[in-house]
Amino acid sequence: MNPSIADIRKTYAQAQLLETDTSSDPMEQFGKWWQQAVEAEILEVNAMTLATVTEEGMPDARIVLLKGMDGQGFHFYTNYQSRKGQQLEANPRAALVMFWKELERQVRIKGQIERLPEAESDAYFHSRPRESQLGAVSSPQSEIITNRSWLEERYRSVEASFEGREIVRPPHWGGYRLIPESIEFWQGRPGRMHDRLEYKKDPSGSWFRQRLAP
Repeated sequence: MNPSIADIRKTYAQAQLLETDTSSDPMEQFGKWWQQAVEAEILEVNAMTLATVTEEGMPDARIVLLKGMDGQGFHFYTNYQSRKGQQLEANPRAALVMFWKELERQVRIKGQIERLPEAESDAYFHSRPRESQLGAVSSPQSEIITNRSWLEERYRSVEASFEGREIVRPPHWGGYRLIPESIEFWQGRPGRMHDRLEYKKDPSGSWFRQRLAP
């Protein structure tokens, strides 16, 4: 007999997260954890939940891919006219969650959203496989469409229109940067006594760190 949902559980016991072992800069600490996650060969290591808010105040979330980071924040790309794009236009604040179950780790990030410069969006767009470029041009993301055949016909039409030439990044597609105001690092521990270290910015823009109860 399959176990009930309530009986599904896992004991976390791989590591601990102590203040003495972490950087005072959360971006440096993220970089350290990111490198360890990459070295662990985690499948879809850059997958993250992006949470936004609708005009009605309803939370909305989906998986996107981390495609870059710098001293200012975390980068991802999408259709500006999609539901998440419209929500970010109306309320440029969001949250990200990354869960690396193989390392029993989670990172939660909250902050302000801004669009990346067009040159950066152009550079990333042209680094993508041609099929993905065509998909970005073809898909009216989040809009209601008639059926799958309509979408495939639109893709073929766009593909034919760019045959033998470079695909131009459409103006409705590009990148965002989430500028963090808080970053929480979570390490699973036995007995659900998990480690949680939260970094927050004070009014001066400096980071301070605090421990949260699990």
